[in-house]
Amino acid sequence: MSDQQQTSPEEENVAAQAAAEQTTETETEDTKTVDAVQAEIEGLTAQLTEAKDQALRAQADAQNARRRAEQDVEKAHKFGQEKLVGDLLPVIDNLERALDSMNVEDEALKSVVEGIELTLKSFQDTLTKHSVIAVNPAGEPFDPQHHQAMTMVPNPDVEPNTVIDVFQKGYTLHGRLVRPAMVVVSKAVE
Repeated sequence: MSDQQQTSPEEENVAAQAAAEQTTETETEDTKTVDAVQAEIEGLTAQLTEAKDQALRAQADAQNARRRAEQDVEKAHKFGQEKLVGDLLPVIDNLERALDSMNVEDEALKSVVEGIELTLKSFQDTLTKHSVIAVNPAGEPFDPQHHQAMTMVPNPDVEPNTVIDVFQKGYTLHGRLVRPAMVVVSKAVE
């Protein structure tokens, strides 16, 4: 070998150190690259999770809106007749008052009484068919949700806060109060 081709041990050490430093730099760059890729994966995973959550929330909101709309339509069908029912109730009241004021025993009025009774029954049957129910609370405990107290009368024969007379029947439509019953309520004797 020639002098130029031979290397001294010092030169070999310097070359080995340079090679080791180059390997360390490459490993450090690879580690940085792996760390960067892992960080990017974690970021994308978080974004995906957030996007899925937003999609689920949007789907739930749409389903809730659909359900509310269906309930609103159902209520409109059920209670859309409420004003009409309220307007027809005085007709029933008047027919009942007419029957109460007539002498049922009078032969001359028998056909008129029968006609009013049939008209009233037909009217009541039609309202019942459309879920209009009369509230006639005579003898029941007073319920401010369904009854309107017109007066309170002391009565030792019944419990206090009991309906003892009904001036005017109340009515409900599909369970919702259309008109409260006007009642006389008992109170304790002083």
